[in-house]
Amino acid sequence: MNSSTLRQLWFVIEQTQTSILLGFNDADLVQQLLKQLERDRLLSGEEINTTRAYLRSRVPLIRDLAMARSA
Repeated sequence: MNSSTLRQLWFVIEQTQTSILLGFNDADLVQQLLKQLERDRLLSGEEINTTRAYLRSRVPLIRDLAMARSA
């Protein structure tokens, strides 16, 4: 994943409502974030797979940041 895509992904995460970040199960959260990213950026199949794997590995961090935001 290139740095531009990574920055855009974290921008999407920061802009996503806390209720979505905390309310969806892991698989649905990853899918929702991918959809939001794809609205702004055309991704190849390989980029989608790489981004999905990255998001899966970062779900606990994403939820921790969302909880900190809501506090």
